[in-house]
Amino acid sequence: MNGWEPRIENSIEIINASQVAALHSLLDSGAHEIGVGDVLPPLWHWVALPQWSPSSMIDLDGHPYRGKFLPPIDLPRRMFAGGEVVLHGHLVVGDEVARQSVVESVESKRGRSGSLVIVRVLTTLTSMDGELLLVEHQDLIYRDAAPVADSIANSKHAGKLSPRGSPLVFDGAAWQFVTDPILLMRFSSATANAHRIHFDWPYTTQVEGYPALVVQGPLSTIVLAEVLRLQVPNRSIVRIQHRNVAPMFCGETANAELALDRSSAEVTLRKGDRTTLSKLCAQFEPEGSPL
Repeated sequence: MNGWEPRIENSIEIINASQVAALHSLLDSGAHEIGVGDVLPPLWHWVALPQWSPSSMIDLDGHPYRGKFLPPIDLPRRMFAGGEVVLHGHLVVGDEVARQSVVESVESKRGRSGSLVIVRVLTTLTSMDGELLLVEHQDLIYRDAAPVADSIANSKHAGKLSPRGSPLVFDGAAWQFVTDPILLMRFSSATANAHRIHFDWPYTTQVEGYPALVVQGPLSTIVLAEVLRLQVPNRSIVRIQHRNVAPMFCGETANAELALDRSSAEVTLRKGDRTTLSKLCAQFEPEGSPL
């Protein structure tokens, strides 16, 4: 890849209370508000520790130019495919942490839809006194764009999508995840995610070939983690494995289904036709352990 080699990025960051408050307001789930000194819920570090790139470093799709931290992959579609988070300690709102990130691997494949490249990124978060708090592996997939002929006409529906209120709705039996363009814009802003497929309808449909704005993979995954936190409030999580199986599009509604046993839980996001969109598997801390 033109001489590109992985490089380690290090930074010292604060678990930002304002960012945590923003996610609390966005989810609007009825959970108690989290402030300075509180333990950060699982996966909320994606919002509490945003990484903003200089405007001069942003490429056509809204992501930073490839070839710096991430390899120079010449495929237009980027997707957050999934990963794993291992919690070794507590992330506390207001605390400083040391972040270290590096590209672990780059794998090229040939799938049914054409060429794809899987990039795995390793990130660790450590306290200022050297305690390991979190180890995360993220899988990013790059693919060819899809044909756009059938999707261009659908862009006229963009103006018909109204704000739908809280994205998490409990009807007494099940949790629903509902989406709208305002939700996607607010989450992109909270996570410093400028990928245009989440807010730029003409680019999304006419360049990358999607039928509508794409719901962020991290948002769907955080929603699954939030459902688990609300349903099982007294159990601490030590490991999360998550996977985005199929894209969810703006305006769609999906159901979050929870399966629970003594040591673990699985939350699955499915559309009404039973299509699986995302899945999260969590391992609980053994009862009586110190974390």
